[in-house]
Amino acid sequence: MNQVAVERVAFIGLGVMGYPMAGHLAAKGYQVTVFNRTQAKADQWVTEHGGSSAATPAEAASNAQAVFACVGNDDDIRAVTIGQDGAFHGMSKGTVFIDPTTASAEVARALYDEARSRGLEFLDGPVSGGQAGAENGVLTVMVGGDQSTFDRVSAAIDSFARSCQLMGPVGNGQLTKMVNQIAIAGLVQGLSEAVNFAEQAGLDTNQVLDVISKGAAQSWQMENRGATMDEDKFEFGFAVDWMRKDLGLCLAEANRNGALLPVSALVDQFYSEVQSMGGGRWDTSSLVRRLRRS
Repeated sequence: MNQVAVERVAFIGLGVMGYPMAGHLAAKGYQVTVFNRTQAKADQWVTEHGGSSAATPAEAASNAQAVFACVGNDDDIRAVTIGQDGAFHGMSKGTVFIDPTTASAEVARALYDEARSRGLEFLDGPVSGGQAGAENGVLTVMVGGDQSTFDRVSAAIDSFARSCQLMGPVGNGQLTKMVNQIAIAGLVQGLSEAVNFAEQAGLDTNQVLDVISKGAAQSWQMENRGATMDEDKFEFGFAVDWMRKDLGLCLAEANRNGALLPVSALVDQFYSEVQSMGGGRWDTSSLVRRLRRS
């Protein structure tokens, strides 16, 4: 069956990720209708990018062929889909809902079932790359759902992605994002200890990072956060509050599937200490500040 190319999209949630992601869709020529809980932010987006805004998620979705939502957590994604004036109430049969929110695999599966019962399609598509990746349109998107549905909307997702892959059935996108966060958590702690050790040893930390980043210790975190960790700058990037939410999802899923996450659980507690230092909105690389307190 030939599928009509997606031209009209809705985007729900214009936070630090959603705002630029929706902008990339508009820049690629899609007709975009946006919704945000704060209307002023939606008005600002329309002024910058064109398109239109709507008063509710249902209204935003009513004329769309694909609907994106980038919100905070499981409760938020339920609210903007099946809650009062949620998008599912306004979507036409056959419309695809894509959820880039980092949420649980459980809520993805539940919303997939609910969507299918209404004649709609659903994909979970969490992203990695942070605010900078969203602004530059180079996010990594990990998708769970049906191949035919993915094929219909993959070109739209590519508007803000450097890499986009279907990882298997619904929920697998969220599970893949959990793997991503588990890998990052231990890495950032290791880098924090390395930076603090270099400082305590009286080394030129930037020089150390420059040389070791050419070898086996190299990582995205070292390349992009090592210098700012040395400078004690953390007022940017992926917030500690968000990382704790994500690690909470990982630990809950691990309890269900039997995976052991001892380092992730420990780093989660380290992040709780950073929060108690007033660092909930600091970048995740602020773990190094725990080690500098003494």
